[in-house]
Amino acid sequence: MFSSARAKRPVTLVAAAAACVAAFGLTGCSVDASKAKPVTKTFAYSGKSLNVTTHEVATKIVAADRKDIKVTRWFDSAAGTEHLKWVLKGDTLDIDAGCSGIAICDAKFQVEVPKGLTVSKDGEQTLSGKS
Repeated sequence: MFSSARAKRPVTLVAAAAACVAAFGLTGCSVDASKAKPVTKTFAYSGKSLNVTTHEVATKIVAADRKDIKVTRWFDSAAGTEHLKWVLKGDTLDIDAGCSGIAICDAKFQVEVPKGLTVSKDGEQTLSGKS
């Protein structure tokens, strides 16, 4: 024999899930990083090679006439707990942007590096370092 509290629990969970889906549907939670305001950060760098870890976030690497590394991030979210990271430690640039929980977000990066720098993105060589 089931207690009334146990019998109501599945119905309550289904109702809560349906309410969340309905709420997200009504708010028009479409997000698009390309429409977000860009945010930039620069890092001084004098190394000959750079490893970029992207955590599967869309990232474009560009060789440019500069002496530092410039990272531009576009990020848009409608729900969830944001986690944003861009850190240079040694020869590794670690970038990430996303959200967790009941999450709706989109992100992309562009990394401008000095011409002649050898760059690997997520373990694969992207730029050869030849000018």
